[in-house]
Amino acid sequence: MTNIQFIAKSVNTAAINIQKTVQLLEEDCTIPFISRYRKDMTGNLDETVIEQIAKLQKEYETIVKRKEAILKSIEDQNVLSPELKQKIEQSFDLQDIEDLYLPYKKKKRTKADVARENGLEPLAKVIMAQNNDDIDFLASKYLNENVINEDAALQGARDIIAEWINENIFVRKQLRRLYQRKATISTKVVKSKKEEEGAQKFSQYFDWSEPISKAPAHRLMAMLRAENEGFIKFKVETDINEAYDIIDELVLKGQNNCTPHVQLAIEDSYKRLLQPAISNEILQEAKAKADGNSIQVFANNLGQLLLAPPLGEKRILAIDPGFRSGCKVVCLDEKGDLLYNETIYPHAPQNESAMAMKKIKSMVNAYQIDAISIGNGTASRETEFFIKKIAFDKPVQVFIVSEAGASVYSASKTAREEFPNYDVTVRGSVSIGRRLSDPLAELVKIDPKAIGVGQYQHDVDQTKLKEELDTTVIRCVNSVGVNINTASKHLLSYVSGIGEKLAENIVQYRSENGPFEDRKQLKKVPRLGDKAFQQGAAFIRIANAKNPLDNSAVHPEAYPIVEKMAKDLKLKVTDLIANKEKTALIKVENYITTEIGLLTLKDIIKELEKPGLDPRKAAKVFEFDANVKSIKDVKTGMVLPGIVNNITNFGCFVDIGIKESGLVHISQLKAGFVSDVNEVVKLHQHVQVKVTEVDEDRKRIQLTMIL
Repeated sequence: MTNIQFIAKSVNTAAINIQKTVQLLEEDCTIPFISRYRKDMTGNLDETVIEQIAKLQKEYETIVKRKEAILKSIEDQNVLSPELKQKIEQSFDLQDIEDLYLPYKKKKRTKADVARENGLEPLAKVIMAQNNDDIDFLASKYLNENVINEDAALQGARDIIAEWINENIFVRKQLRRLYQRKATISTKVVKSKKEEEGAQKFSQYFDWSEPISKAPAHRLMAMLRAENEGFIKFKVETDINEAYDIIDELVLKGQNNCTPHVQLAIEDSYKRLLQPAISNEILQEAKAKADGNSIQVFANNLGQLLLAPPLGEKRILAIDPGFRSGCKVVCLDEKGDLLYNETIYPHAPQNESAMAMKKIKSMVNAYQIDAISIGNGTASRETEFFIKKIAFDKPVQVFIVSEAGASVYSASKTAREEFPNYDVTVRGSVSIGRRLSDPLAELVKIDPKAIGVGQYQHDVDQTKLKEELDTTVIRCVNSVGVNINTASKHLLSYVSGIGEKLAENIVQYRSENGPFEDRKQLKKVPRLGDKAFQQGAAFIRIANAKNPLDNSAVHPEAYPIVEKMAKDLKLKVTDLIANKEKTALIKVENYITTEIGLLTLKDIIKELEKPGLDPRKAAKVFEFDANVKSIKDVKTGMVLPGIVNNITNFGCFVDIGIKESGLVHISQLKAGFVSDVNEVVKLHQHVQVKVTEVDEDRKRIQLTMIL
């Protein structure tokens, strides 16, 4: 099977599209570049499909490498038959390949190995043949100094048969199917841990049982965490008699003198070898599926967070609120640079609200502030109420901004490099302000895991999580584009084809030579060659560039075509920009070349009509219910405004303006069945919710969106 055939089994598109996509990937083209600028080659495949093809290509390569290693290992043992070689070469199912390899796999000395060393394999073969022999008499012929009697001989033979059964590819396949269909996961509390701190959150799983195939990702992850922390023990099992029936059907050959010994070997093989191995396989399979599910939830949430509406280039006063330690205030200019910082104490115990009001009003006037950004942590609502009491001399918008990950950023190497002369409190406030101006540019500086918009992110496969989150960040950054003259090296590092080292070189070049004036200047950056330019140039933006196309998503390789379009209409390129009346006159079919086809040309026309259009919406001010200041104010039946601040498989959490977020279970998102939470809500969506239950002791609020 070729790699194209392997991928085609899972991807619903023409083989030629897969072939071209793989070819581009092998040429080190990035996924954003392929999906945007090679549509005509790939048949207009989107990023999601291209990512899937890239993953399947890696999976294919992994299988091929594993097969090569297995074939070499068996060949080195001088036991590779033509038939076995053919089976391994023709299979592209890793589980089947590992099953074929199992009898030849190096392992610890087993009971069967001891029995073979004692010369009992011929006896095992006779019993396994299941002819009507006098087994006790036959066993007496195999006695020696290590096999003292017939029972010992028969036991050794059964040990060998048990291993053969365990290594039988058909037995393992059928048992897997049984476990996949009918296995249950059941839990029991560890009594000595039942009363320990932290045990209560796992109380649901102190005595739990359900089919593993139906256990949702969040529940399986919760059980695994409870088991990992020592609060419960769990097992994965299926009906033992049904398992025996499967093995009997594949191994037994009717009733005779050998049958009791084969049956004993079957029972031993299942309990000692097959059951532990298959149950662990099924658990790992379920865990991998749950991981994938949880990682996708995290990636979806991260994508929505990164593409949250930006306020844009405004002067911002940002506040990291607090009580005893005060509120840390910073003033930022349009570029997010720090102009001033101070600490005010409007709340208890100092209660210096009058002085704090005077200072805030003075800062707003002195630094010509357009908007105020308040972190949503401790004292957030109290600070919001305090700010809204101030009579400013001009309209000032007030926003509540998520603080998630701000403390991680403030203590990071990145923050120390940006603000070496300021402490973590000032850095955290700056981050809160910049998130309002441009969430994407600021959040890329933080490890995505620290942002905390998912479920069980610390329990999933960390390598796969990082890969998926990095892919998400890359997708978001390139869908928006990057202003090369203002972007940080962290933001630039996610641009298609650039990476960390080239991003540093770009920033260094910018600081030494001043702002970039056109895209061609990128080629002067040290180590930024033709390939990196091809992959990344169209994703960077240069405001007020000599060539207006440098501030658009039109790729430099298409500039000659746009220039020809303008020339044919007796216009300048600038006359086509944002001029739908003129672009409507262009007959794109006339400009098809061997490199640039119809799909790309249509994209060019769209881009000329709205050059550099930011796909993100504009930031909007949100008002919480002024009467709800703590969980004590939340009453059943209340209808409240809220903001979705996390999404999981089982529902979404909504910020209603207090410390505790409320949960809208998936069944309460809307009338009727909902299979995917993301179909109904998005992160940071403004919603109306009704309170259905309040548990002050456990700090839990249940909400519904079915009003």
